[in-house]
Order: sequence, then C-alpha cells, then structure tokens
Amino acid sequence: MLGLKKTSILLYLFISFSACAQNNTNSKPNKIKMTNIETITLGSGCFWCTEAFFQRLKGVVKVTSGYSGGFVDNPTYEQVCDKTTGHAEVCQVLFDTTKISLDEILSVFWKTHDPTTLNQQGNDIGPQYRSVVFFHNKHQEDLAKKYINELNAAKAWPNPVVTTVEAFEKFYAAENYHQNYYNNNKNQGYCRYVIGPKLEKFEKVFADKLIKE
Repeated sequence: MLGLKKTSILLYLFISFSACAQNNTNSKPNKIKMTNIETITLGSGCFWCTEAFFQRLKGVVKVTSGYSGGFVDNPTYEQVCDKTTGHAEVCQVLFDTTKISLDEILSVFWKTHDPTTLNQQGNDIGPQYRSVVFFHNKHQEDLAKKYINELNAAKAWPNPVVTTVEAFEKFYAAENYHQNYYNNNKNQGYCRYVIGPKLEKFEKVFADKLIKE
C-alpha cells in the first residue's frame, strides 16, 4: 500500500487542504478549561488511519498528524518513508478529560491496530509504522504499561504486544496535505479500500463514543 499512498500524494500535492476537522471551533474557547485538556502522542501505523479514528470521538479536541521518535529535526514525509530519520508516523491527540478518559483513548488505540506486528500494519511496512505510545506524564506511562501487561496476560492476540512506551520528546507536524486526510479524500484509493473498511468497523464498536453529526 506504500506505493498507493505515494501515488495518492502526488495527485493531491497541489490541493490546498483544510485544517484538521477536530480543531476547537467554539466561539468562546474559555468555556473549556485548559486544565482539563491532556495531550498524548500515538503511533499505530499510517497516520491517515489513526487521525480518522480519533477525530470521531466525543471529547477529542484536536488531532494532528506528524512525526515523533526520530533523530532528525524537521523531517519531511519523504525522509520518513525512506527510513532515514528514525521517526514514527504519529497523531498528537488533545482530549478533554471531563468528556473522555485516558483509559478510553488507550482502548481505542489498541483496538484499532495490530500491536503484535513489529514495524508493520497490514501492507504498510517499515519502522515508521511501528506501534508506540509517547507518554507526556507518569500517569500515561503507567497506564500504557499496565494495559500491555493485561493484554498479554489475557492473550488478547496469539502473539505478544510489541508496542513500545516511550517518553515524549519532540513532535513535528506533518505537511499540510496530510492533515484531515481521510475527510478530504474519501474517494482516493487508499482511503476507500484501506481506511474506509477499518473506519466502518470502528464506528460499530465505538458507536456510543462518537460525535453525533
């Protein structure tokens, strides 16, 4: 699917995409107390997929696709795809803890990708597609590790979870054309045949947690 992704990008490079759909559009932003807003950075394969899932959850304020976990400043998508920067494709998720809990965020994370395949999600192969939680505080670290231990103890998958839990250091937002990708390109090949079916399953499983349109 990587070739399909790159082809799709060439088709849309010159299209000006709108900003992420989950930006807070409340005309009175002071109604949301910033003390209630928490940030976590998650890698679960292609960030187009990850973004589409979290954008639809009640309580998620903003989702930004980007790169974390590497050793090169300001990496480009092409560099990340060439596996020369050490970065993972991730989504930085801001959520309102009075509306959705960290436990629920992590539940969605682990139920929407295969955390047992090292550096791979389906046909997307490479270290940039690794399963990773970049924690922003001790509570996130502890809960993520607890989740992994419980999943392995319950043998939720035939193989053990390979998700890494790492301290957050830097996040670089991806190029504008990656933001809000699925919503802007639903008829594009990768969106129709890869993200669409995953999203349909996700919406059935998490129906009670979705934003009502």
